Amino acid sequence: MSELKILGVHRNKKFSPNHIGNDGAIFSLTAAALEQLGCEVSICCEDEFLAVSEVKQHHIFTMARQKEVVKKLQELESSGTVIVNSAFGIENCFRINMHNALLARQVPVPHSFIVNTDDFSDTVFDELNGKGFWIKRGDFHAIHKEDVTFAGSVAEGKEILKEYALRDIPDALISQHLVGDLVKFYGVRGTDFFFWFYPYDHNHHKYADYENINGKSLHFAFDADELKRVAGSSAAAVGVDIYGGDAIVGRDGSFHIIDLNDWPSFAPCREEAAGHIARVIYQRFTQPIK
Repeated sequence: MSELKILGVHRNKKFSPNHIGNDGAIFSLTAAALEQLGCEVSICCEDEFLAVSEVKQHHIFTMARQKEVVKKLQELESSGTVIVNSAFGIENCFRINMHNALLARQVPVPHSFIVNTDDFSDTVFDELNGKGFWIKRGDFHAIHKEDVTFAGSVAEGKEILKEYALRDIPDALISQHLVGDLVKFYGVRGTDFFFWFYPYDHNHHKYADYENINGKSLHFAFDADELKRVAGSSAAAVGVDIYGGDAIVGRDGSFHIIDLNDWPSFAPCREEAAGHIARVIYQRFTQPIK
């Protein structure tokens, strides 16, 4: 029996802010695990993938995020190529798409507003309770530190939105600042694998100075099984199998999902996660969707 020929498209470095090595490591471990399952794996970067006129493989696993690559993957997927994560799911993880999908699934998220960066009303800030706001670019993931920025005042928030407009970022998500513990999680749909931890306790965060805003972890008690359920529901809402994200846990144990990503680094648990990721990919490639 011939080997299953599959293509892996790994993430360009600019889409891995402060996590280039970690993203590369989980991708390499997953490729190795797929080879152990009997797959013949070819690897390319996003730019190489765009340059290919004809993609011969009909099974692709990818961490890609470049919009042109996602569009090409979607065209292949619509024509019958099996892709994990789904290219449509990847697009659903763009900030505003993700927020709307989670709202539709009734996932607990911070009170937020979507605004046009060059045409917004100051009153939007009045609708958000708390000390300060988080302003996040709406059209994509965070590439630069400024793509997710804390504003301590309305004046500061207005300046951030003006800067987004100058960078040709058309819209933004403005969210209330929630007080509580930041919890990071990783999961693989279709498996029992789920891992969560306090990133500030382990110096694990893209931008370390966020700890000065969020505060040190106080380890408020919460239902980890419920977080696992809600995280899985969030991944299903956007349509990805390999996912991770962040939640804020309040003093009363309630939590809100503040971010959800397609195929993050799994850095603190990648050795264990890679096998689960590979098996789910292999299952998607070899078992017909019912």
